[in-house]
Amino acid sequence: MQKERLRQYLAQSPVLQALYFAKPQLNGFLVMESLKAKRAKQMLPQFLALIRQFEQSPAKALAATLRSWLEPSVRMWRFTKSNGITEGFHTKMEMLSRRAYGFRNFENYRMRVLAQCGWNGVINRV
Repeated sequence: MQKERLRQYLAQSPVLQALYFAKPQLNGFLVMESLKAKRAKQMLPQFLALIRQFEQSPAKALAATLRSWLEPSVRMWRFTKSNGITEGFHTKMEMLSRRAYGFRNFENYRMRVLAQCGWNGVINRV
């Protein structure tokens, strides 16, 4: 019953219907983790066609965002490296600073960061 209502609703607005079916395709492109160079070259025209489809619709702002992030998106497909670890450590350090409202000296802050981020006994590594 819900599918039938959805079909009727989308039939009234062709633009909304096109966007509704383009969203999963866009999501599929953005969750791809790693592709070989040949496969990435095959996917790029499809991705650009999807961006052009969004440019012709009320989702122009989304198309502009996707176009501005095109190079990093393609780079993400090609290379699997991430700065997630760095971002995680940065978040931990920010949380430490907020909780402490500033340490009296840098050495106290440094020792707390080492303790939070997994110090393995060698102080000069960090």
